[in-house]
Order: sequence, then structure tokens, then C-alpha cells
Amino acid sequence: MTQPSSRQGLIDYSLRKLGYPVVEINVDDDQIDDLVDDAIQYFNERHYDGIEKVFLKHKLSENELNSIRTGVTTTTATSTVGIATLSYTETNNFIKLPDHVIGVNNVFKIDSSTISSGLFNIKYQLFLNDLYYYGALDLLNYAMVKTYLEDLSRLITPDIQIRFNKKNHRLYLDIDWSQMSSNNYLILDCYRMVNPADASSVYNDWWLKKYLTALIKRQWGQNMIKFQGVLLPGGVQLNGRQLFDDAVKEIEEAENQLKTEYELPPMDLIG
Repeated sequence: MTQPSSRQGLIDYSLRKLGYPVVEINVDDDQIDDLVDDAIQYFNERHYDGIEKVFLKHKLSENELNSIRTGVTTTTATSTVGIATLSYTETNNFIKLPDHVIGVNNVFKIDSSTISSGLFNIKYQLFLNDLYYYGALDLLNYAMVKTYLEDLSRLITPDIQIRFNKKNHRLYLDIDWSQMSSNNYLILDCYRMVNPADASSVYNDWWLKKYLTALIKRQWGQNMIKFQGVLLPGGVQLNGRQLFDDAVKEIEEAENQLKTEYELPPMDLIG
């Protein structure tokens, strides 16, 4: 029981940390469910163990391609002064991604240029003619030649330009869709959220247990604030405000700890 492996196990752990069953926790089950969802969402968005890098394969279907090639969305907008009416169109050059995908780094290029593929491509000929035995080619020269070939490949067949927003789950691909067929595959380099249903060890994460306990404590204090000063049998006085303030401090400490110890630092932009 000290190592929860399920959603209910995590809830029971947090309630015990707050004193249950010795103390009655005045929080509704629906409120607790909402807090668990909030805690897991925050864990997925900020904790470095809340996401994972994956490579997803997507096969284009004929219906999908027809929708992209023929679909055009027209939107009408009115100017702020209310005089002119403006309209614009947007092509449906996107594919829908699963809800758990939160970021896309790249779509791997699959082309048939003579530089990078085929039996008579330059890379193959370089290996065939110059690397026929170990040490036949200077490594520095080979690295420079490879870099030069990659530059040529990017000029002849540029990388796919993509745009993605996790709120609408649309991955826009700025490519010539007329050259694509239903036999084509897209390999996506992306990040997705770790689903606790598939990785039950998430429920036993030390930070998540601490954070959820503080969230439930804050809700408990919020529910009891209106009973401030009420005397219970035996002379016990409720102090919902103190409970609420203590929980707010604990939540702040947990979030600061996440930022300093468990959150990936932002990448610097140069240029």
C-alpha cells in the first residue's frame, strides 16, 4: 500500500497522509478526481518523466489524401470598424495526431534522390570505391565529404516544413501532396505524454504523491473555511483558514522544486 500502482491507490495514499481514517477528510470524491487529473496534467507538462520521445509511423490513406487535396476551408471575418468584410481560405494540408502527442520535432524525409538512395547513389559509390578496406580513406576527409553531400541533399530536396499545435492536434505539412500516394509512410519524431494507465509507476512518483496530497489539503481547507471558529464537541475548533494557508505554501514549495529539480531547462536560441 505504500507504493501505489493505480489511480485509487494514489488517492488512498494521499488521504492517509492527511490523517484518514483517523481524521475525516471533508473533500468530495468528485473534487478528488478533479485534483488527480490536475496533478497528472501538471506532471505531464512539466516533469521530465512525464513525457517520452517516440517515433510514430503513419500510413497515408486514400481518403485522407483526397480530403487534403480537395479540401479548402473558407473563413469570413469582419473588420474592427464594421465596414469591410474580409475572407480568407486555408487548405487542409494537415493530418490529425493522437491527443497524447504534445510536440513534433521533425518528419523524416523519404526521397529518391540520387544523392541519398538507390544502388547508384553517391553515398553507395563512395563506400564501394573508397572504403574497400579498413583505413583506406582519411576520416577527416570522409567526414567533410559526407557533410558536403548532406548539404547538397538539403538543397535539392529540402526538409519538410511542419507546423504543429497540441491544442487542435493538427500537424501541417507544407509539401506537394500531389506527389504523395496511399503507399507512403510518414515517420514522426515527436514527444508524447506518459499515460499512467500504461506506466503504473507514475502513480508512485515521489513528487506526484507529495503534490496531490497538498492539492487535496488545499481543497479540504477551502471547504472548511466557511466553518471558521465553529466549536465541535469536546471544545475542538475548526481552522479551515490555517489548513488552506499551509496547503498553499506546500503547493508552492512543490512547484518550485519541480522547476529546479525535475523540469528540463529551456533550450537557448542562438542567432
